[in-house]
Amino acid sequence: MHAIVIEQPSGPEALVWTEVPDPEPGPGEVVIEVTAAAVNRADVMQRLGHYPPPAGAPPYPGLECSGVIAALGSEVTEHHVGERVCALLAGGGYAERVAVPAGQLLPVPHGMSLQEAAALPEVACTVWSNVVDIARLRQGHTMLVHGGGGGIGTFAIQLGKALGATVIVTARERKHEQLLALGADLAVDYTSDDFVAATLDFTEGHGADVILDIIGAKYLARNIAALATDGRIVTIGMQGGRKGELDFGALMAKRGSVAATTLRARPAKDKARIVRGVQSQVWPLVDAGAVRPIIDRTVPMADAAEAHRLMEASDHLGKIVLLP
Repeated sequence: MHAIVIEQPSGPEALVWTEVPDPEPGPGEVVIEVTAAAVNRADVMQRLGHYPPPAGAPPYPGLECSGVIAALGSEVTEHHVGERVCALLAGGGYAERVAVPAGQLLPVPHGMSLQEAAALPEVACTVWSNVVDIARLRQGHTMLVHGGGGGIGTFAIQLGKALGATVIVTARERKHEQLLALGADLAVDYTSDDFVAATLDFTEGHGADVILDIIGAKYLARNIAALATDGRIVTIGMQGGRKGELDFGALMAKRGSVAATTLRARPAKDKARIVRGVQSQVWPLVDAGAVRPIIDRTVPMADAAEAHRLMEASDHLGKIVLLP
C-alpha cells in the first residue's frame, strides 16, 4: 500500500507519499481500506517532531479515518468484512489501509457519506470526553470554546447547543458569521478583543461554567478570570506554550478546576469506553442532524503537505479531509 511518511521532522515538505508494507490485523483488530482521513493539529505536531506516536501505533500521521473493513483479526466477532465504519486511531490514517482495535470503530451515521464520516471520530471523542465526561457540561451552562473555527471548535459549538448550553467562541472575525450560524451565541475576535471581559459581560458577571482550551499556558490566567464559580477548564492543546504560572488563590476563589488531557496515548480500553460513550450519546444527535461534520475542503492524500500548509495558516473552517 501507499502511506504518508515523515522523512524527518521539518516543514510540510517532509510528508512523502510512498510505498510501505501492508498492515496485518492483530488479535481484536480490523484492517480498514481507507476512503478518507481527516487532518488534525496533532498531525502537524507529529510532523514537527513534538508528538510522536505511542508504542505500537503506526508511524504515519492520521488520528481518524473512514472506510470499509478489509480484514478481521482473531477475537473480532461483532464486525464483518465489507462493513462501512469510521475509526479513532492512534496513528496511521494517512494511508490506504490501517489496522485499528475493533473497540475504536464507530458506525457511519445514517445518510452520511464515508468522506463526511472521516471528519467525526477524533473531534467527537475529544470533545465528548473533555466537555461532557470530564467537565460535566449540562443544560443551562455556559461554555467558552477557544479556536472556534477549527474542527474541535465547530463540533463543540454544535454539541454544546444540542445539550442546551450557551456557547461563546474565540476566533478571527472573518469566521464569526459562520460560527454564529452554527449556533454560537457570541463570537469574540481574540486578535483584538478581550475574551474575559466579553464573557463576563455576556453572562452578566457569571462567567463560563466550562472552558475548552487549545492554547495552554498563554491563556491560563485569563481562563481562570473568565471562569464561573465551580467552573471547569479542560485544556487539550499547547498552542500558546507549555509552561505558565498558576495562581492557586484565583483558582481556589472560584472553587475551580483545571484538567489537561490527551486522547492519543490513552490505553485502548479507555478509548473503547470513550467510543462507546460517543456512540450512545453523540451519534443519536448526528443521526438527527443536530450535529454534523464541518468540512472546509478535501485534498488528495498524496498532497498532504498542502493540507498541512492550510492547517498552519488557520484560514480553514472545520476539517480538512484527505482522500487516498
